[in-house]
Amino acid sequence: MDRGRSGRILLDDTDLTDLPSHAYRERLTAVFQDFTRWELSVRENVGVGDLDRMADAAAVRAALTGAGADFVAELPEGLETPLGAGWRGGVELSGGQWQKLALARSMMRDRPLLAVYDEPTASLDPSAERALFDRIATEAHQGRADGRVTLLISHRFSTVRMADLIVVLKDGRVVESGDHGELMAGKGLYAELYALQAGAYGA
Repeated sequence: MDRGRSGRILLDDTDLTDLPSHAYRERLTAVFQDFTRWELSVRENVGVGDLDRMADAAAVRAALTGAGADFVAELPEGLETPLGAGWRGGVELSGGQWQKLALARSMMRDRPLLAVYDEPTASLDPSAERALFDRIATEAHQGRADGRVTLLISHRFSTVRMADLIVVLKDGRVVESGDHGELMAGKGLYAELYALQAGAYGA
């Protein structure tokens, strides 16, 4: 590790170290590929994404709708259904259903400054994946006025091509950056891998 390097993170020209950490953290949200399967009620499972609004059923339902988790309406006790087969009356979910709850958690916070999606659709079917990425793209563009940054980490080039800025990493280092058109024209690693993946899917 090179310990001689240093830098700053600026938020609207303000050094991050000058901001109250709790206030900044309250404006962050994320969902990761290795998400947690909380064996709580559906409402609590989603509500931990914003503890102050955990009891707000309307907010939880809005997050579930955003994540495409319509299966919750069919559960025995709706939002209060306990999850996990080890509990009395508990319901076990499929991998895709658990992932939709994780996505809903990430949508609980109102107007986040930074939203991170790390391979958020690994357990979803193609139609659910497409619907989710369309929503992410729409919200990302709507959030620009508030200064929101949406960071999408993915190996699926059909997904990342919609991004305003694509950053290509190799061995932990940035090797290329630009939008889809620029990177394809550059005929570098991105263009090579995009062509390979497109060929594999018959695109």
